Amino acid sequence: MNQNKPRVIKDYDKLDPAIQEQIKLVYPTGFSDHLLYYFDKDGKNVSALPFETEDRYYLIRMTLSEAERIIEDDDDYDDDGFLKDHVREEYEDKYADLEYTADEEEDEYDQPEEADDDEE
Repeated sequence: MNQNKPRVIKDYDKLDPAIQEQIKLVYPTGFSDHLLYYFDKDGKNVSALPFETEDRYYLIRMTLSEAERIIEDDDDYDDDGFLKDHVREEYEDKYADLEYTADEEEDEYDQPEEADDDEE
């Protein structure tokens, strides 16, 4: 993450539809496995989905149950919670000029932790 980018904390349903589409490309298997948990300025435990564009770093506020409901209610995802192929292809074409790809973002979150050789 570029530290000079403005940070935006926003609810998913208040995001521009184009940003929502880009988020779907980055998280084609849903949001719930990618939530970050942190304490806000008031000490409240909150969760959010991270998303970065060329000019902003977003934390999209949502609980685990909201993350699951958003995917269940979204016609772009199938009954198993996966972004439909034709939707993915449409969005990839639409946002082909953007800096990131879904695979690059997914790799960031899917790296297994390395085992410590001293632990047995």
